Amino acid sequence: MFRIFRKRKDKKLEAEEVASRPGQEQAFQESLERARRQLGEQLLQLVQSADSVDEDLIEELEAVLIGADLGINVSERILNAVQQAVKDGRIHEPSALLPAVQAELFDIIEPCEQYLIPDTSRKPFVILMVGVNGAGKTTTIAKMAQRYQEEGLQVMVAAGDTFRAAAVEQLQTWGKRLNVPVIAQQTGADPAAVAFDALQSAKSKECDVLIVDTAGRLHTQDNLMEELKKVRRVLTRIDEQAPHEVMLVVDAGTGQNALHQARDFNQAVQLSGITVSKLDGTARGGVLFAIAEELNIPIRFIGLGERAADLRPFDAAAFIHAILPTDQR
Repeated sequence: MFRIFRKRKDKKLEAEEVASRPGQEQAFQESLERARRQLGEQLLQLVQSADSVDEDLIEELEAVLIGADLGINVSERILNAVQQAVKDGRIHEPSALLPAVQAELFDIIEPCEQYLIPDTSRKPFVILMVGVNGAGKTTTIAKMAQRYQEEGLQVMVAAGDTFRAAAVEQLQTWGKRLNVPVIAQQTGADPAAVAFDALQSAKSKECDVLIVDTAGRLHTQDNLMEELKKVRRVLTRIDEQAPHEVMLVVDAGTGQNALHQARDFNQAVQLSGITVSKLDGTARGGVLFAIAEELNIPIRFIGLGERAADLRPFDAAAFIHAILPTDQR
């Protein structure tokens, strides 16, 4: 068990007991070690070295928040909340800053904790995967396919990244390993045609889930963003509701650039979910809060390693506690 602080409607803090399985909490925190050092440990050092809550402490708090890649908007929101709490007499000493920050972060990100449960009445439930080069999209697709397969769902994958032969081969290798069919065409084929063929095949075989890969592209490349829109339009010719999920994969290590990617992809293809990869290798996990604050798009999964089991459904309380443990027993 661990405790997560949150604000009540009357703005007072309350501690909520959150269950954790033996060993899992420690493993989770170890995966987010760099992010915890960047935020949690620096905040702890800050309040332990302070004698009172004054302007100097607030300025140092601001520097820590921005340095943890929370972004300007999130940092200002937290600072405003802290300053108001000091003014109202709800914060009297430096140690009270930690649960106050934790509570504000929880309020920002908890609404985005929404695991993606495919609607099996769709037959298939179509997931369109998008993202920039190197974000870990292809690997995420394989891990998702394995997860849904283990949940008893019949999965098919469309190798829509026709610009990189390696991407198709990588998916085909995973497909053989997992016994998941992969629909592919030759290098350079029209990605929309691959998606169209895959959806027809998935419908005929009554698959539960179809995951459609697309080529990585910079969010600033207008012509390639138009290509994504075409893929989406072609899918609607077979199923006017498809795709049922448009998921962006972002690399946590890119920091605030991940927010720019999410903003631009959302404008182009209306995202319904985000997966944040490579959180285990970066101190920039704070960008999740920036994305949640500005876009309020569901965070479906977080990637914490190379194994399929390291793609985890996003848990807001566990994530905050891992990077900012503030238990006060």
